[in-house]
Amino acid sequence: MALISRRVGVYIIAVVIVLAYGVSGTYILGKGNNFHGLSPSNYTLLNATYYTVVTLATVGYGDITPSTPIAKIFVISLILIGLGVFLSAVAVIAGEFMNSRIETLSGRVSAFDKRIFNKHIVLIGTQSTNLYLAAKLKEMGERFIMVTSDKAKAEQLRDNGYATFVADATSDTDMAKFNLDKALSIVIDIKDSSRTIYVLLIAKELGKDTKIIALASTEEAARHIRSLNAATMIINPSDIAAREISGSIFKNEEKKKHL
Repeated sequence: MALISRRVGVYIIAVVIVLAYGVSGTYILGKGNNFHGLSPSNYTLLNATYYTVVTLATVGYGDITPSTPIAKIFVISLILIGLGVFLSAVAVIAGEFMNSRIETLSGRVSAFDKRIFNKHIVLIGTQSTNLYLAAKLKEMGERFIMVTSDKAKAEQLRDNGYATFVADATSDTDMAKFNLDKALSIVIDIKDSSRTIYVLLIAKELGKDTKIIALASTEEAARHIRSLNAATMIINPSDIAAREISGSIFKNEEKKKHL
């Protein structure tokens, strides 16, 4: 787990205390000839640790056994206290692991994740431009997150090392978790133009003065987005690509004329 919860930490400490109790008690009583199987002179900390672990694991090999009332009382207390602590610790740690795994698969925001939601770049949507931008930002070592409603896509991106979260970008409740007001910039790259507009309004409301870049798939979509006066910058990737291609074509034509 990336972050150990306070409850898990408490149980780890409890396990260490139980082990210390078992080892020290077994060692002292063993030196006092309260156990069968080893002579007091051969009773080492290693043997005491071995007996404690075997006892708590309920293996019970029988090679070392308590022989006096005080030793038997000690072993009973070790079993009652130790097993309770160990079983509880296993249950809590396993539960924390499963919760962490569920959060990862569902894209929920954990307390640890929230630490990166400051001066970060938020990429909403997983269309080609945001995917290319994410690769570049990762290469540059920039702090950024990706937000998508597609769980399968989110899991794939997380497997590739991207901090990706599953959320409804049209829900102000969902998007409020990502501290858009503390972000350096927000890039919206969604295929559906009408959805882009709705997401833009949410981002503007939550992001306040954060720089918002909206990608429009058509000139008509760009016009509608521009009328909202909500985006800091509106980009039409198709238009940019067309200009680059046409510019390259005419540049080559000019070169041919001069040859």
